[in-house]
Amino acid sequence: MPALTGFSAAIADLEARMTRELAALEAASRRRRLRPPAGEDFCSNDYLGLADHPALRQAAVRALAGGLALGGASARLVRGEHPAFAELEQAFAAFVGAEAALFFSSGYAANVGLIAALAGKGDLIFSDQLNHASLIDGVRLSGAERVRVAHNDLAAWQQAFAAHPPRAEQRRLAIVESVHGMEGDRAPLAALAELCARAEVALIVDEAHATGLCGPGGAGAVAADGVRGQVLATVHTCGKALGAAGALVAGSAVLRDYLINRARTFIYATAPPPWLARQVLEAMRLAASESWRRERVLELARQLRRRLRAAGLETGPDAEGSAIVPVILGADARALAVADALARAGYDARAIRPPTVPENTARLRVTLHANQTAAAVEGFAAALAAALRAPLAS
Repeated sequence: MPALTGFSAAIADLEARMTRELAALEAASRRRRLRPPAGEDFCSNDYLGLADHPALRQAAVRALAGGLALGGASARLVRGEHPAFAELEQAFAAFVGAEAALFFSSGYAANVGLIAALAGKGDLIFSDQLNHASLIDGVRLSGAERVRVAHNDLAAWQQAFAAHPPRAEQRRLAIVESVHGMEGDRAPLAALAELCARAEVALIVDEAHATGLCGPGGAGAVAADGVRGQVLATVHTCGKALGAAGALVAGSAVLRDYLINRARTFIYATAPPPWLARQVLEAMRLAASESWRRERVLELARQLRRRLRAAGLETGPDAEGSAIVPVILGADARALAVADALARAGYDARAIRPPTVPENTARLRVTLHANQTAAAVEGFAAALAAALRAPLAS
């Protein structure tokens, strides 16, 4: 059949192109592969050690035993709504000090849906130049003009605002990560919020890596810095320190209602399973009540920074409330080689390469966790030092 032959040729051509592109990635040390967890965890986002906590497991089991559905079945606006979502949203809003919250299926969906709902063609978005891919994609999908601003540079923010004064009917947003996922540093939220207010710019803060670690009970960096009233929205993922999945956007009741009507990643996505809301609730309770988890992981992060700096390594600035310690290695091949050496020594620390991070800044993105020991951190530091001394294989 000629039609089928032509179709097969098109597929063969596309697959040949994909094969060549994968080969190019391999040659550049940038081909990604899936690898199951193995060894001591120094790379995941399970900062508080809750991902396999018995209380979270029991919360899910109780929810299922009580009749909550295994799946969402449809979008929440169709037949996927459940009282468990409202319970979680109300409790989480109170937890972070907001008026309301809305539960999304993932942090990626929350960021993309929030930004694309709030801005469009003719609007202007100021974005930290190192923002996460989900924030970048949200800006792209919105169709708004983007102004990239040097990372955590208040002078650059001030200059960007001055270069782009307000225009009639134009929506103006500024977007930052409160704790940066790759650099591990804290955004200057108090000063930035003040600059935004003066420039008539609405501030959005992604709290993905601050939720559970910063602020009262782990409410986030916005709560820690006392700027909730100066922020339009915060985004809190549940799959990192809270050990579950999904994400919540927190802000005003008007914002919540607007997102229900305008956020495409909410409107057209199947609802999360209702039992997941109960798991997130339990994680939030543990994060707030067991402050030792937060204190331990942050002390371990300080310990590792001290240990690595004593060995002559640059680990970025001290950032209270951050469990992320970047070890910048530069070349992609070197980052892969060091990660492989650590794996052989029994430590799981993955190589992060461009385009996830800027060119020539390939790194190990090392993370600490509340269920680790000081001895494990010392062992990791020693193994890292040994891996760095080893010659790079040709």
